[in-house]
Amino acid sequence: MSYRKVNYEDVDRVSGAMHFLREPLDSEQVGVTIAKCEPGWIGQRHDHTDNGHEEIYVLVDGQATVVVDEVDVAMNQGDALWIDSTADRQIRNGDAESTFVLVSAPELVNESDAGSEKWSLTGFQG
Repeated sequence: MSYRKVNYEDVDRVSGAMHFLREPLDSEQVGVTIAKCEPGWIGQRHDHTDNGHEEIYVLVDGQATVVVDEVDVAMNQGDALWIDSTADRQIRNGDAESTFVLVSAPELVNESDAGSEKWSLTGFQG
């Protein structure tokens, strides 16, 4: 089949906010997570150094703060934030519910790294 579809509300919530969609969609490279954050919710502090995944956080509703390498980045509805794989990150929600779409994928490698185990794209524009 050339596509797969899932409703994130049918996917179990993890850590009180996160609906991880990579497995239900059987995605090989791209991770997508919907984070429905209750007032005062604080996410797990983490990085993606081990898997080399960069992330983009898009706040589609509400306001929140994403702490990146101990810097508070204020997020308003419509803001998108790119985060390097090695950066430490944590979502800290404010006084109202917010909703993020989190997208992750392996960082691109140079063609000179062709022997690397990292995923590589040539000519990709997204």
